[in-house]
Amino acid sequence: MEECDVIIIGAGAAGLMCAIEAGKRGRKVWLVDHASKIAEKIRISGGGRCNFTNTGTGPDNFLSQNPHFCKSALTQFSQQDFVALVERYGIAYHEKALGQLFCDHKAQDIIDMLLAEAAAANVQLDMQTDILRIEKTDTGFSVETKAQSATAPVRTSCASLVIATGGLSIPKIGATKFGYDVARQFGLGIVETRAALVPLTFQAEILARCKSLAGVSVDAIVRCAKKGFSEAMLFTHRGLSGPSILQISSYWREGLAIEVDLAPQTNVAAHLLSAKAQGGKAAIETVLSDIIPKRLAADICQSEAVSGRLVEIANSAIEKIGAAVNHWQLKPAGSEGYRTAEVTLGGVDTAALSSKTMQAKNLPGLFFIGEVVDVTGHLGGYNFQWAWSSGFVAGQHA
Repeated sequence: MEECDVIIIGAGAAGLMCAIEAGKRGRKVWLVDHASKIAEKIRISGGGRCNFTNTGTGPDNFLSQNPHFCKSALTQFSQQDFVALVERYGIAYHEKALGQLFCDHKAQDIIDMLLAEAAAANVQLDMQTDILRIEKTDTGFSVETKAQSATAPVRTSCASLVIATGGLSIPKIGATKFGYDVARQFGLGIVETRAALVPLTFQAEILARCKSLAGVSVDAIVRCAKKGFSEAMLFTHRGLSGPSILQISSYWREGLAIEVDLAPQTNVAAHLLSAKAQGGKAAIETVLSDIIPKRLAADICQSEAVSGRLVEIANSAIEKIGAAVNHWQLKPAGSEGYRTAEVTLGGVDTAALSSKTMQAKNLPGLFFIGEVVDVTGHLGGYNFQWAWSSGFVAGQHA
């Protein structure tokens, strides 16, 4: 049987960070992954430029059954700490809206940085390696693996086992339920999982409107379940997308309506009534298109069956148009699911883990980090920061 100090399963953002930190402590670390490409989620993120953290990261940017759980890790390794690492490697980056930090060049710069750090920490890395069996032993764990190019499996013992296998989002790049299965095997609870940061879909009538407006984008406020996000919203052939929709999808549940303000800067009814009072010779659709895109203005007027010159339209009908713009109520049928979801909500129950070490309370030596845990960030670099922070913390103890 082979031996090492730490086996980390999952060579994504969290797994790499954990391997680096454990390796720095002189631990003999083996990092394994079943995929052929390392850290593929980093590579494709942020349109290929990786939104690697957010300058405003704090506990309020995360969802979890225990909203306090993330505090310790985020304090032990903050966004400033990761930015310092990026700057040490001379990686050029820029800040977009709302504190989001992106690579100037490409996401591969972050992967190369992490691989260089891992190499310096003497981490052994093996991709295309399947995990066949995990067993508890007197001294830790026994992990049976098989390289996809090999004929025979290998058993390796370790004192610490770290599960960093992510969630169920984007299965085409290798997402599986492996991490949840390991948690269940060792008696840890799982908070129900669902697709998050995902476009929303609709029934026939709304879907037809979305299709006719596909490509139209507006700055909107989207609200649901006492939460609201003010960011861009995009009409698509499948429904609604864009940052504001992705954000609210983490809070939306089946049966709930969402409310969309398509013109947050304008009280549309008041604007239209004022234009009417000043003579109102223009068509309502024309005046409305000064506030929102022309195609959207036409769609709303048609949907509400209101047309003609403002001066000829009853105030009640004008107020109806105002409500359709500032308080559009609609009920999603569902989401696009894990296929396009950026992250998985839920996961390994934080009640089973130490927030200071990410170690299982009932089983010393077993750690869970990153997306597999019931900590889910908002859109904007927060999920990567959770990966860096939770990976760092586990790496100090594994």
